[in-house]
Order: sequence, then C-alpha cells, then structure tokens
Amino acid sequence: MQTNFNLDNFISTYVTKRPNSLLADDFNKYNTELNNRINNKSVLVIGGAGTIGSSYIKAILKFNIKKLVVVDINENGLTELVRDLRSSTEYNIPADFITYPVNFGDRAFEKIFQQHEPFEIVANFAAHKHVRSEKDIFSIEAMIENNVLRARKLLDILLQFPPEHFFCVSTDKAANPVNIMGASKKLMEEMIMAYSDKLPIKTARFANVAFSNGSLPLGFLERLNKQQPWSCPRGIRRFFVSPQESGELCLMASIMGESGDIFYPKLDEEKDMIPFDQIALDLLKELGLEADICASEDEAREKAMLRQAQQPRLHDDTTTRRYDNTKTRPHEDTPSSPHPLTPSSHRPPVPSSTYPIYFFGSDTSGEKAFEEFFTEKEELDNDSFINLGVVRNSKKRSIAEIDTIFDQLHTLFESKNVTKVAIVDILKVYLPNFEHIETGKGLDSKM
Repeated sequence: MQTNFNLDNFISTYVTKRPNSLLADDFNKYNTELNNRINNKSVLVIGGAGTIGSSYIKAILKFNIKKLVVVDINENGLTELVRDLRSSTEYNIPADFITYPVNFGDRAFEKIFQQHEPFEIVANFAAHKHVRSEKDIFSIEAMIENNVLRARKLLDILLQFPPEHFFCVSTDKAANPVNIMGASKKLMEEMIMAYSDKLPIKTARFANVAFSNGSLPLGFLERLNKQQPWSCPRGIRRFFVSPQESGELCLMASIMGESGDIFYPKLDEEKDMIPFDQIALDLLKELGLEADICASEDEAREKAMLRQAQQPRLHDDTTTRRYDNTKTRPHEDTPSSPHPLTPSSHRPPVPSSTYPIYFFGSDTSGEKAFEEFFTEKEELDNDSFINLGVVRNSKKRSIAEIDTIFDQLHTLFESKNVTKVAIVDILKVYLPNFEHIETGKGLDSKM
C-alpha cells in the first residue's frame, strides 16, 4: 500500500483533472483590482473552520489584510485552522487575528461584532450542507434555522455597520431544488437578495468540493484509517472543484461581484462530471489496492473484519477480546457474539492488496440525478469572467414578503403537529421550482 499519498495531487489528477486552479486566469486578470479592494481591510469570516470557509481564509491571506476575525461553532476545527496557518509559510497572517468558537446566532456573536467592527469584508459559510439533514422534523428545523433564519439576523446586524463586501455561500442544489437542503439555500438566496439594495450582497453556487469535511470521498480515507469497508453509490455523477478552488471562487465572487450577483463555475457536463464510484476505484488504485467488490454491506463488513484481523499485530493475539463494562477483566468472544472472530489459522485468507467495497444504487430522498448551476429563466453573464459565470438580476422579493414567509415558518415550527410534508408544502408555495423527491429512505440507514 502507498505511504506517500498526496491528496492534492490525486484531486488534480483524477477528480478535477486540472493541473492548475480553475480560477488562475481570473485571478491574473483581476489581480490589481483584487489587491486594491482587499489589502488593509478588516475581514470577518463566519463558519471559517469548514472546508470552504478555511479555503476562503487561505485565499484571502495571499493578500495583505489588516484584521481577521473567524467565528465557528467547531472549536476543534478552529484549533486546527490556527495550527495549519501558523505552521505554513505562504500566508500573510495579520497581527490582529483571533478566532471565536461561538454560534453566529448567539448574543455573544453580536458583542464580538460590536467590539471588532467595522469590517469591510464579511463572508458567511455557516450552513447545513447535507441532504441527509432532512431526516426528520427536528433536523429540518435546525437546517432552516441555520441556513435561513440566522442569516437574516446577520443581515440585520450588518445594516447597522454596512461592509464594502458581503458574501453568503449557496449551493448548486438551489437551482431547481429537489431536497429541503437545496430549497433552504434557495430561500436563503431570495432572502439575502431582498437586502441587495441596502447591502453589497454576493453569493455563489458551486460543485461538490472534493474531499471536503463530511464528504463521501473524505469518508473513504476515514474508513481506510479505521480499516472499515467502503460504501459508494453507483453511477452518481457530480461536478467537483478542489478545496483551493472553492475558496478562490468565493473570494472572487465576494470581492469582484456586484450586489445581487450569483456566481457559478463554468464546467462542462461531458468532461467535468465524475462518478463517485470512479473516484473510489481510482483512489484504491492510487493507494496500491484493488477493489474487492462485495454484494452487501454485511459481506463488506465481514471482509473488512477479516482483513483487519490478519494484519500484523504488536502482540500475538489470535483471538479477539473485548471488555465488558461490568467487569475488570477481558473475556473471549462467545458463539453468541454478533460477529465472533475465529482464530486466524481457521479463516480463509483475505489478500492484503485488496479492499472491500460495496456499490449500491441510490434510492434516498432528495437525491438529484444531475447538477445544474442556473435555471432557464435566469439572466446569465458568461463574458465578465474567464472561468466563472454570473446570474445577474436575480429575483428580488420585498422585505415584507420575506417577513410573511418567515412568520409562516415560525408558526409551523411552534406547532406540536408539524410534519415534513407541511414544511415542503410551504416551501413549494414560495419556491415554484421546488420538486421534492421523497422515497422514505435516508442516508443514515447506510454505511
């Protein structure tokens, strides 16, 4: 198995298939203007510990900003962000750099904002991004609260101290949404656009970020680290950008966009859409492994267990042992154990050069068969940027109409009998392109 695996090289070779950043030409084109608009400015990044937020921070630290304040509820993520930046030599970290592990909807955030304002650049990456987050009414409420309602509260704070640039991340799933996550981001788009005559509002819809936190491809590496089997949908094709490209795309949109703009990457459906199962096979090959394709999750788990048992151990232990919480000594597995391991000498050998993987057909709610960045009715500008397109003059609702939508959502969430169907019905009223796909199955039931 390969020990010198370079993830960035793998992404550029097998996933994006771009040796250079998609945004390289646009950064060269607008280099002077970017420097003029970014250097010596104070920057606030919300959700800065995530993959896209941290990539945005790395992109903006190639310039010379005056202050950087980063907010995220992930305390460990903020710690790693600081260690990563401080351990690197390629970033211009300002003397005034501080991180806060707080929720941007809390009162503590308002105090932080008031202490450090004014900010010329504000970027919000705090979002629920997984389709699996619509599993039940509680997760749906939390998702809409984070993606929409707290974003509204942030805008009301910014009205008191307007920045020169404000960016709030969206998703490709907001174009003709088929899941509640996509619908929540589409509603977020319409909500922030209602403020576009008062604040410099910009956003971006973009592809899957390769090996981002919580993504399936990163999950492959997590499973490998734990010697667990892989599980992957077959035939699901998606557009991908690298983490670096995700941060650069959002930076370009936030700084060079006009108020009301929605940016998206210019990608080609034929050459840029990559199947997840192909990424899995390429990754195994790059790691020096061969796919051991299994017929079920149980078979994959069993083969992974056997494979792990046959790996070299520090101690000669041919029988798996476990600890009972009620006792102080270990005892051997008995035949009643759900997955008893037999001594290694009695097991069929599992080649160390193979790795178990289970491919399945996708049948979960809200799973879109294809990706799109814009709809037929939207006005597009494909000329201003080399590798980015822009949706111009997007639909703008009045603040009064946004208030009406929010009042209905609040009323629904306060009801004791609220259902997923009722939320979908309300969203469909305000989002005519929302065609929810419901199968009654969720990703939490799969490996």
